[in-house]
Amino acid sequence: MECTVRWTGLSGMTFMAETGSGHLITMDGAPDGGGRNLAPRPMEVVLAGTGGCTAYDVVVILRKSGQDVRGCDVTLKSVRAEQDPKVFTQIHFHFTVRGRNLKQNVVERAIKLSHDKYCSASIMLEKTAEITHSFEIIDDLTEPPAGQL
Repeated sequence: MECTVRWTGLSGMTFMAETGSGHLITMDGAPDGGGRNLAPRPMEVVLAGTGGCTAYDVVVILRKSGQDVRGCDVTLKSVRAEQDPKVFTQIHFHFTVRGRNLKQNVVERAIKLSHDKYCSASIMLEKTAEITHSFEIIDDLTEPPAGQL
């Protein structure tokens, strides 16, 4: 896996990352650090990537477990160290999993497996941050309106 990150110029602190799969991510700094607040901060991208990594795992595990999963949101709330390096010191993951007749123990197991075995990002961040999880299940007993998935 590789990624190239380029500073976009002398006026500001905007960076463009091109991933090995050919996708672009723009990042910027806060105005007090010379940025123009045009895009997420790099550490916000780290947090978002971690959320994407674990949500991906949870959906895959639930599907493989025969669960009728229809939605999975994860909200991450973090605390960073006050001194450099300002690593994450606490991250709380709250999952909202939507589906039909989802089994609580299977959802709990999927989150645990992601945290303990599959999510590379959260396993790396666990080296500096206390990681906690919570979840809720929303039983989706109705079909979405026509044309929506």
